[in-house]
Amino acid sequence: MTSSSAQTKTIPEFLAEAPDVDSRELWQAFWEILTAAKDRITAELDVQPHPSSAGLSAWSTPDETYEGSLNTYAGDPDEGVEWLVHSWIGNRRASILDMNLQVWLGPHVDVPHLVIVFGTIPNVFHFSDAIPRRDLMTDIDYLDRYYEPDNASWLALRGDDRFTWSVSHGTYMRAFLSPTGSSYVAERDESVIETLRAHVEERVTTWLGWVRDAEPVPVEQRAALRERDHALRTYAYTLDPMNELSKRFLGEQRVEELVSVRAGLEQIRSTR
Repeated sequence: MTSSSAQTKTIPEFLAEAPDVDSRELWQAFWEILTAAKDRITAELDVQPHPSSAGLSAWSTPDETYEGSLNTYAGDPDEGVEWLVHSWIGNRRASILDMNLQVWLGPHVDVPHLVIVFGTIPNVFHFSDAIPRRDLMTDIDYLDRYYEPDNASWLALRGDDRFTWSVSHGTYMRAFLSPTGSSYVAERDESVIETLRAHVEERVTTWLGWVRDAEPVPVEQRAALRERDHALRTYAYTLDPMNELSKRFLGEQRVEELVSVRAGLEQIRSTR
């Protein structure tokens, strides 16, 4: 069934309309933005490469129709970044890219986790969010601390007519979105890239400030927060609708292997 609105059109529908658009220049721009954000974060928060992604920093299928880079990092799970992923997957010459930076903090603080995504479908796709670690419908102090200050900035981007809201067809991914999350499709235009670059820089600056100013979570609350974090992290990766698209190119088994590495399921098991 064909969607009646660009807001609810599926990624396969977008790709069917333009399946062979060269996205190498956009890949370069978005990878630079994500890498700069990763470098800013890791300059302040200590992480080390995790062995689960060894050999995956550059990979491709034999026919080079699908390729990517998967880089995982871990820090002190009790005092800093528990899990960080810097990755991309797709085909730079044929429309489809999915590029990610995700930072999951340990339970010593309850600062929201950070997710930044760029893609091409073949138009520009962007998702970014500060993932809440408390119930925003009942913890008003948490809502006011981390989401109310960004409300005006969120509304400004939401009102920019260059950006069309993109609705995930996965109900879990819609539940995942916070009140200041971004999920947009836009034209392949330099001004769009620069607007999103500034948006990401602002989000990272704000997030790092939160981490610096965070108050410790009481020790007796940390186990429950970690359990919630691990469930959230697992579902965010395993229920991502993009996995089904990747299975067309890589097969179910290979996608499940890559998702397991991205989610850090081995690292989660090691903390139990």
